[in-house]
Amino acid sequence: QVQLVESGGGLVQAGGSLRLSCAASGRTFSNYAMGWFRQAPGKEREFVAAISRSGGDTLYADSVKGRFDISRGNAKNTVYLQMNSLKPEDTAVYYCASSSDSSYYPRDYPYWGQGTQVTVSS
Repeated sequence: QVQLVESGGGLVQAGGSLRLSCAASGRTFSNYAMGWFRQAPGKEREFVAAISRSGGDTLYADSVKGRFDISRGNAKNTVYLQMNSLKPEDTAVYYCASSSDSSYYPRDYPYWGQGTQVTVSS
């Protein structure tokens, strides 16, 4: 089992920045790829970003490319999502998840955190 706990969400104005963190415990962190997903009210959960086990490879949704940056600190068992130039449409609950390999699809991630709310005001 892997336990994941997100933090760093909040309310920010459009154009602002937030940094989300996800702390992992339970298994060897460096054995897992990590992903960030988000879900807005009434919408399906969607892929945001993913990072490989070593941190050498990253994936991004087109909607956040150039604005968001995913990184990981294997010594701290933590994955981060730096979100810049935030837009109202980025408002959602953000979830981190872990898997054996990076993937765009929620179904490929067996472990999930509880989520953290991000609200961007216009």
